[in-house]
This record gives sequence, C-alpha cells and structure tokens, in this order.
Amino acid sequence: MSRREIGQVLVERQDWIEEQRRRQVPRLGLDPRAVSASEARVAARELLSALADQQAGRIGVAYERLRIGAQRTLWGSCSPRGTLSFNWRLALAPTEVAEYVVVHELCHLRVPNHSVQFWSLVERHRPTWQAERRWLRVHGGELLAFEPSP
Repeated sequence: MSRREIGQVLVERQDWIEEQRRRQVPRLGLDPRAVSASEARVAARELLSALADQQAGRIGVAYERLRIGAQRTLWGSCSPRGTLSFNWRLALAPTEVAEYVVVHELCHLRVPNHSVQFWSLVERHRPTWQAERRWLRVHGGELLAFEPSP
C-alpha cells in the first residue's frame, strides 16, 4: 500500500481503532529485565505448591503431581491422573487470583467438568472466584504475553 492508501484506511477505520485502544489491557508495569525465566518458574513453583497444598487440605482432595509450564492460553489444568499444571505467569498475578486458579483445578479432582455441580463446589471453597476470574479476563492477556529476560 502507498502512504496515501494507508492514511485513507486509518481515517476510515478511526472509530474502530479508538474502540480497540479503549479495550486494551491496562499496563501492569511488568519489567522483563526484573526477573529471568528460571527465577520466575522457581517462584511460581514455590507459590503454587504452597497454595495447592493448603487448598487441597481444605477441599479434601489429593493431587499426584504439580507441573509448572509456559502455556500460551491456559492458566491451569488437571489431568485425570491428578497432575495439576499451572502457568508460571500466575506468580505475576495477585495472590488471590492464583488461589482461585488453584482452587478451580483442585475442584476438578472432584468434578471433572464445568457443570453446575462444579461451579457450586468452586463457590463453596472460593466465594470470591468471580472477581478473580474477571481480573484474569481483564489483565490475563498482558500476563500471557509477558516474556522475562533469558
């Protein structure tokens, strides 16, 4: 495209561009130089292991193993064999948000789907889950895009 054509498209799409700018995730002020990938994974393992141990006891479930990964779209998952997998970027979120994700996955050890029964269990063990889920929807994109220094 020529510069003139680009300018014309920008003028034609100005309303859409402004709408997208308003919808952007607010900057969380994350500095990729402040933490290395290995440091972030270690911190995430420590935090999420502690939360999983604490919450598993409260919920009355036991997991087999805890895995820390760098998933591009998921915060956590629970395998049928009891392996909990969490995104290391949860360590960058507020602790209560990480707790919600941990409780969510631990509840899958009891109810392996997202039925009404599952959400009732989450509600019983994490009454604030909706606000924490909302935080992830608002800020999650920025966390998932964050790449620490090598």
